[in-house]
Amino acid sequence: MSVSHAQLKAFHAVAVHGSFTRAAERLYLTQPAVSDQVRKLEERFGVLLFHRNKRSVQLTDLGQRLLAITQRLFVAEAEAKELLQDSQALQTGSLVLAVDAPVHVLAQVARFCQLYPGINVRIETGNTDESLLRLFSYQADLALLGREVDDERLWSLTLCNDPMVAFVSRNHPWAERQSICLADLDDTPMVLRETGSVTRQIVEAEMHRAGLRIRPAIQVEGREAAREAVVAGIGVGVVSAAEFGADSRICALPIVDCQQRMTETLVCLREQRSRRIVATFLDLVLDNQQSHP
Repeated sequence: MSVSHAQLKAFHAVAVHGSFTRAAERLYLTQPAVSDQVRKLEERFGVLLFHRNKRSVQLTDLGQRLLAITQRLFVAEAEAKELLQDSQALQTGSLVLAVDAPVHVLAQVARFCQLYPGINVRIETGNTDESLLRLFSYQADLALLGREVDDERLWSLTLCNDPMVAFVSRNHPWAERQSICLADLDDTPMVLRETGSVTRQIVEAEMHRAGLRIRPAIQVEGREAAREAVVAGIGVGVVSAAEFGADSRICALPIVDCQQRMTETLVCLREQRSRRIVATFLDLVLDNQQSHP
């Protein structure tokens, strides 16, 4: 009994994106068409691949096992397509980067876009855990992580290693200071990132090491939200020095006794390292590192 490629593709899209609607958008099909393909696949083999409810779909145990197979299938398909398109010199295709901090790769992305204008490049932002999840679920080709990850499935390249700085609004009592120490943050209202944020994990680890108390003023998702909360005077924020950026509304304060630093690591799945589009971007990054040590 043969398996329809279109049905497997529809199943894979729903499994990866967790929604028939989002799967339809990615496949440029209607939602009923995707639902019909998955239904036919289930009926053909007399199986249940998804638990469905009004708000979401969840993979069954069998669906999880099939997803592991379709992930390998469509990676191989992408590799075959790229091999056949080699003569086009990367004139078409797409590259998706899941990043925790775009600033660390924007220069390389800009150069890549100049060299290969036919490639559709997309940057998706999220914390390190979210970026890693996108990579492992084949929703991204590369991921930029705020920490080193020891996983044999990954090929990795360290981009930078930067100290942490606190930052406050220009009208904050600390605005005229040149630096602070961890003790200054003891029981001070702080703007904290979400739980999965490496920035937050570093702050919590350093304060715990020093035996100091963290006083959350607010928890926000993302660097931009943290910046705006600090500007509004809600509390003190913390970020890596490289990600502080230029903003006249706030000022940076080095934390002189903070031992941990923020490491940014670019990773891809080892099985995808040889894909031409991935290899080309990584080679560009490596060349940049060698020319700017």
